Amino acid sequence: MRAREMQGLSTEELKRELETRIRELFNLRFRAQTEKLDDSSSIKKIRKDIARMKTVLRMRELEAAGK
Repeated sequence: MRAREMQGLSTEELKRELETRIRELFNLRFRAQTEKLDDSSSIKKIRKDIARMKTVLRMRELEAAGK
């Protein structure tokens, strides 16, 4: 998911998506340790998505505090 797409989501939707991605990352890490992981780059992609979501949430928080 791109940062521009994330900015179009509401804060609640973004938080729900963030929770989903964190659970997905946990499952991927668990699967990587216990069995063969098909796409090892998927962990990196999920981590970057999580970072983007946290950045957008923080930007919104700062904008709200500045008003």
